[in-house]
Amino acid sequence: MSSPFTVVVTDHQYPDLETEHRILAQIGARLIVAPSPAPDDVLSVAADADALLVGPASLTSEIIAGLQRCRVIVRYGVGYDNVDIAAATRRGIPVCNVPDYCIDEVSSHAILLTLACLRRLPWEIEAARKEGWPGSVTRDIPRLAGMTFGILGLGRIGSATARKAAGLGFHVIACDPYIPRDRFAEVGVEPVSFDELIRQSDVLSLHTPLTEETRGLIDESVFKRMKPTAVLVNTARGPIVPNAAVLRALDEGWIAAAGLDVLEQEPAPPDEPLLAHPRAIVTPHIAWYSEASMKELQRKAAEEVARVLSGHPPRNIVNPDVQLPAA
Repeated sequence: MSSPFTVVVTDHQYPDLETEHRILAQIGARLIVAPSPAPDDVLSVAADADALLVGPASLTSEIIAGLQRCRVIVRYGVGYDNVDIAAATRRGIPVCNVPDYCIDEVSSHAILLTLACLRRLPWEIEAARKEGWPGSVTRDIPRLAGMTFGILGLGRIGSATARKAAGLGFHVIACDPYIPRDRFAEVGVEPVSFDELIRQSDVLSLHTPLTEETRGLIDESVFKRMKPTAVLVNTARGPIVPNAAVLRALDEGWIAAAGLDVLEQEPAPPDEPLLAHPRAIVTPHIAWYSEASMKELQRKAAEEVARVLSGHPPRNIVNPDVQLPAA
């Protein structure tokens, strides 16, 4: 008996897809993995697919135009800037994400990068290894209590980061024009304008999605307005902050350090200057990861596909104006 549904995984980074197979088998769906995320390879198996599960690779308008019967596209992750939302909307295809799977992990990683930068952790480790336990300590390590921790984007992850920063003694401020004021009070942070956020923050932690509004937002003009002792932390999306702007800000002394889990180009080329910069800490886009969060992501993404293919409305649609396909 043929399967009633076909679900295609365009790309993924998981050890296996057993969770997806198990969940989708409950609705009789078969799971196919595309040979590669290239348009021709995806369409070779997805042209007649009922649903797509999409990893970090780009889902272009070219691919979307070739989907003949797709009823839902689900992005493995919170961000969906790699999916051409406008093209999907024109085709009447709902696009969904998984916005609530790695809140603890990313917020903890933002705090980790903050503490590593402020406490000069990599440099002190290197000193201990190379200098044989130096007798003098670094002279520019600040006291955390009373410092101002600034957050751009007070969504789920930004709110969790705010609470953790407050627990360490930071005074927390935030800017998010799309969040109601009572949310700031609920989280316990002071609402400020973007300019106030930039000027007041000792730590500026980014938790905003990548959109046309935020692409390149933290540029050289922003860095010049920051405190020279400030730290930038980015666990959101690399293109929010151009690499060249971060590099110049560090070289010119406009900021003291940067903790980056994301860069403009990923994977970063081996000769990317930020990877070797003495005042930058770069991790390879791992803030989202724990064994638990990975399994939760796979489960929730597959459940969203199964939900829609079973005739139910999606829970986490990112293009709500789309006309949903009939069951």
